[in-house]
Amino acid sequence: MKRRFIPIILAGVMTFSGCALNKMAKMAKEQEVTVDPNPLEVHADAVEFDMSAVLPTKMMRKGFEYEISPAYKYDGKKIDLNKVTLEGDQYADSDKAPRVNENFEFPYNSEITNGDLVVSGTVRNVKSGKEKEAVKDFAVAKGLITTSTLVENVYSPSYAFHGYNNQEELVPTYVEFFFQQGSPVLSLYAASNKEEGKAFKAFVAEKNVTRTVIITGTHSPEGPERVNSNLSENRAKAVEKEYRKLMKRYDYKGAADSIKFVLKPVVDNWGQFKEELKSFDKINESQKQEVLRIINGPGSFEEQQDKLAKLKYYKTLFNGMYPSLRNAKTEILTVLEKKSDPEIAALAKQIIDGKVQADTLNDNEMLWAASMTPSLSEKQAIYEVLIRQTNAWQAHNNLGAIYIAQAADAKGSERSSLLQKANTEFELANKLHENGESYANMGVIAYMQGNTQQAYELVNKAFAKGLNKDAKSDLQGVKGALEIRLGKYPQAITTLSSATPTADNLFNKGLAQLLNKEYQNANVTFADAIDKDSKLAIAYYAAAVSNARLDRTSDVAANLKKAVAIDPSLKSKALTDLEFSKISTSESFRNAVK
Repeated sequence: MKRRFIPIILAGVMTFSGCALNKMAKMAKEQEVTVDPNPLEVHADAVEFDMSAVLPTKMMRKGFEYEISPAYKYDGKKIDLNKVTLEGDQYADSDKAPRVNENFEFPYNSEITNGDLVVSGTVRNVKSGKEKEAVKDFAVAKGLITTSTLVENVYSPSYAFHGYNNQEELVPTYVEFFFQQGSPVLSLYAASNKEEGKAFKAFVAEKNVTRTVIITGTHSPEGPERVNSNLSENRAKAVEKEYRKLMKRYDYKGAADSIKFVLKPVVDNWGQFKEELKSFDKINESQKQEVLRIINGPGSFEEQQDKLAKLKYYKTLFNGMYPSLRNAKTEILTVLEKKSDPEIAALAKQIIDGKVQADTLNDNEMLWAASMTPSLSEKQAIYEVLIRQTNAWQAHNNLGAIYIAQAADAKGSERSSLLQKANTEFELANKLHENGESYANMGVIAYMQGNTQQAYELVNKAFAKGLNKDAKSDLQGVKGALEIRLGKYPQAITTLSSATPTADNLFNKGLAQLLNKEYQNANVTFADAIDKDSKLAIAYYAAAVSNARLDRTSDVAANLKKAVAIDPSLKSKALTDLEFSKISTSESFRNAVK
């Protein structure tokens, strides 16, 4: 008997379940879905957004669930995202509207630029599994804004510092002459000056190009020396007189007039005495401390000397130290002899051609020669010779940098081969001497191969290891571009503010400011980039985007018109760019991109 009622009961349950599904599906159509940002935006090669959904109050029932299925549709294709499920048991007895907030992310590629974020909704009976589609591919946001992808790639290689100074350098030569007690008379033939005097005359006879002669005259502390207040100055003058006499003998002519003599008389000063005392070995350490207490203590110079004269070991000081204080120390600053830049360049070429010995130029001169020529092939030849000659780490690094520069203009297998050769050179350079420039270049290689995170880590390692000034400012441009690609916009602004102010670096700085919502600053920086390169179409385009965000329609049109005039391909981009969606139907916009 009971079996007769089972179909009826089941039919009743199924009817109730079906009614519930239909009712929930109908109510689901009234759900509110909010997406932020809208339109969707690309940052760090990904599309990330927050989505919130609010369902009608009393929609949810016990034993049922509602599944929200978001997806990104483009060009007839779909990227399914994580589904979100709301359980009816949680909301059935609530007077509040069911609400859910979720974060989503999916990778970006250039094929998905134009599309829609859609949601589908399904009501389901948990026990029976029966379900009904409530919403199908309902569009909730447009996509995509791809402004962050406008970043200009910067592949600046880092060259090791050549270490050569082609400017005038002064080399000091030191001469010291001694005088008799209380006397300013200089005798180059005295026993104390004989060897120094001989060397001094030989030096002047060489007629070295001299800029300055600094003569410091001194005196010893005792009375006969001290009472003549001009003694130190007169000793300095005596050396100058002897110097000028020798220049006349060796026919310096007009060259003598260009030499500047600086006289520095030292009077009543214990400085040299203290220095001599450190190495004086005729008295012990406690006696030295006693002497220092006197000369560092109270009283005038004369009073301090009188106290020294009362010491039991004063004669030891007087005979052992005082004579060396009656002197005139001379510092002669002569011009370091160097090859001229044209001479270095010519010799480097002759070395490459095998016409002169490879050691005709030293490492620094060879590296300088390479830095002077604009020809990559000539640079390469110089570095290859230097590697064979001395295996300098700088040459390995710089040869690798040449390969990077060549790879920037190459494609396919040729590009890959050049980058592989470059990496080998950087590894060799680091084995010889671990250095920042080679790590920087390894970072550039990773960047060129599309490994953004690895590139960023290597670039930071390069900065930590240390770089020469030029390499550092160039690498800031690379780092800033990488930071934009990684979505680190505030950091990119800071980094690019220290980069070499090229048009590309300035553009990237402006782009980072735009992406960081600093629109006024971005406009200023884009103008700076255009000042560097008036044909930089992308800078005009980005300025149009910045002005669009500021609702400056006329400025948008003016910049777009210039961008399209330089690069017509930007016309189609502008027509589909959601940055201009608010003004895309305006006459000024249409005229700008026609």
